[in-house]
Amino acid sequence: MAESENQEISGNSKSKFSSFFNHSLTLHHQSSIVPPKKPYLQAALDRTGSGSFLRFYNSFESVRSAGSSIKGKVKQLRSFFESSRNTKESVSQSNSELLPSKLKPATKSIISVPRSLSIRLLGTEDKIVVFFTSLRGVRRTYEDCYAVRMIFQGFRVWVDERDVSMDSAYLKEMQSVLGQKNVTLPQVFVRGKHLGGAEVIKHLFEVGELTRILQGFPVQKPEFVCESCGDVRFVPCSNCNGSRKVFDEDEDKVKRCLECNENGLVRCSDCCS
Repeated sequence: MAESENQEISGNSKSKFSSFFNHSLTLHHQSSIVPPKKPYLQAALDRTGSGSFLRFYNSFESVRSAGSSIKGKVKQLRSFFESSRNTKESVSQSNSELLPSKLKPATKSIISVPRSLSIRLLGTEDKIVVFFTSLRGVRRTYEDCYAVRMIFQGFRVWVDERDVSMDSAYLKEMQSVLGQKNVTLPQVFVRGKHLGGAEVIKHLFEVGELTRILQGFPVQKPEFVCESCGDVRFVPCSNCNGSRKVFDEDEDKVKRCLECNENGLVRCSDCCS
């Protein structure tokens, strides 16, 4: 009886061991036929269980591909424009070689003294004449006029300043000499020869050429100021006291004063003689 029970126990244990052994073999066999591990992206999708990450990945891939295509187009355009620019430069160079030396375009855009000094202001062969305006109606014009006046004041040479805003006769004189109505201010004449406007004078001053042009002119004292006009160059008319009207006793009526300008002013006799 006891032996039969022992045999039954041993048989049960053998069956359990064999079933466990078979189960382990089955697991080993199944693990051997399992496909390789999934990529990181698929594993992440399996973990999240939603398609949001996949949509984000697809959009990122599309943007990256679009960026690479844009870079390629930029490179193509750059090469195209560089080639066209080189072609234009070669064509312009060949065309310039075909032109005579007198017709070739100037390579420098620097401001210089005009070559033709045929424009002359008669009666000013020993003077420096500056046509300018003291009004501040146009800011750029006023600044140019002020800058040119300061340049000449730095040289301490006497300048015949002709303010067109104080006397319209100066404006008409400048227009007739230059031969045109639309004239920018200031305009400078040295020894009767026309130099030009503000840009020309500034350039001549910067390169030191103006010093050579002004050689020979007398130099004033630094503290010199005209006591009669205060360097304004104009004084009220002594005949009409600036009213522009005088009484004619012979005709017994008031007439226009002929000794002053439209503003009732005359040139200062002390500094403008």
